Amino acid sequence: MNKFLTICLSLLWLSPSSVHAADDRPNIIVFYTDDHGHADLSCQGFLTDIKTPNVDALARSGVLARNGYSTAPQCIPSRAGLLVGKFLSKFGVEANGASLKGFDDELTIAERLQSAGYVTAQFGKWHLGPGPRITDHGFKHVFNQNSQQPFSSNITLDGEDREMSSLPPEMYHVDGCSRAAASLIHRYKDNPFFLYVAYRAPHVPLDATRKYLDRFPGKMPERRRQALAMLSAVDDGVGLITATLAEHNLTEKTLIFYIGDNGAPLKIYKRDAPGGGPGWDGSLNDPLNGEKGMLAEGGMHTPFVVSWPGTITAGQVYEHPISALDVAATTAALAKIQTKPGDLDGVNLIPFLSGKNTAAPHNFLTWRWGAQSAIREGNWKLLRGGDREYLYDLDADIEEQHNLAAKHPTIASALRKKLSAWAEQLNPPGLDASRMTQAATNYFDFYLDGKEPTLRKNP
Repeated sequence: MNKFLTICLSLLWLSPSSVHAADDRPNIIVFYTDDHGHADLSCQGFLTDIKTPNVDALARSGVLARNGYSTAPQCIPSRAGLLVGKFLSKFGVEANGASLKGFDDELTIAERLQSAGYVTAQFGKWHLGPGPRITDHGFKHVFNQNSQQPFSSNITLDGEDREMSSLPPEMYHVDGCSRAAASLIHRYKDNPFFLYVAYRAPHVPLDATRKYLDRFPGKMPERRRQALAMLSAVDDGVGLITATLAEHNLTEKTLIFYIGDNGAPLKIYKRDAPGGGPGWDGSLNDPLNGEKGMLAEGGMHTPFVVSWPGTITAGQVYEHPISALDVAATTAALAKIQTKPGDLDGVNLIPFLSGKNTAAPHNFLTWRWGAQSAIREGNWKLLRGGDREYLYDLDADIEEQHNLAAKHPTIASALRKKLSAWAEQLNPPGLDASRMTQAATNYFDFYLDGKEPTLRKNP
């Protein structure tokens, strides 16, 4: 009931002049990739085997964020944080397996935009409840394909309406999401729209088609080839969607985010297991330390590109830390949506990315995930896991190889105090919400303490 009343009030806040000016508000597209390692955009410049020309073009037209962060090192909480725009532990979705009741009770950015007159649509992976209920969270159109199995959808590949029901796949899931999204751009070219394109790539099961695998010949781990191929399919989708925008003269009227949900799951040894099932997904986090399931940089320092030609200065490599939480705050500001203090935790990035504000968007960024917590303030990062604590100077040591906690106890203490104060707002309050799991212990042993984990190399 409270959620319903909030939507009704937001409708009242829309004055006739703001509705009349809807055409002046930008379209919003969020590309959200799945278990996509930091290294795996060719514009990042770390590896030579990855090829992402269309995402590279997005970065050239806007911003490559060198220090872009997800809200969590795992799929469900990171998606909940992105869509609500509030830190996930404030509404109880801290990790996979947590109750989604808190998410269900929150307003998503799609609900806010829908109430402000935007056409809203979801494509690909949802992971926040049943597919047929996605419309409950503000999405008018749903194309929930994330595999080669039947999926929930109330539109066709051509963007035509159908009753919400199971739809058999007609295309490879990445390609299907891209085509359906492009179809809706054709359909709604004269309306403000919000497209959430959440590709299930390169997350396992690795299932790239021959078309994309053939782009990466030569000797390499087969799981690496699969990841490169799946990301190439994503890149083709970005190309199709941006070309469709250009066809309708919408390029300068559309703000685009491209963000990874968390780092790649390396499973420590990056074993090239046969088949495409559980294990390393073939993606890489270079040069960062750690992987999915950690608040080390490799777990939540992700690919992050922002483009809005004509508004955001082109060709930037932006160094200040920014967060996926900023998507909702930016979108709400641009759509002229009234929010109350505490509704959103991010900031409107446009003044910073357009050069109007040269300060850092955030005083600091904070995270908690299970028994781990972290804070980044400027170049300093404090990372905790159970009773272990690490301090890193990320300007000098982005690889998190040198723990400076003993050398700089005053800095560590000041960061711990800020992190603790922030953590008191969470549910439950405190620097941790659970005990360290064996997997987390293994990761901290291996990546941060240089110890052999207590597992077999070839499980």
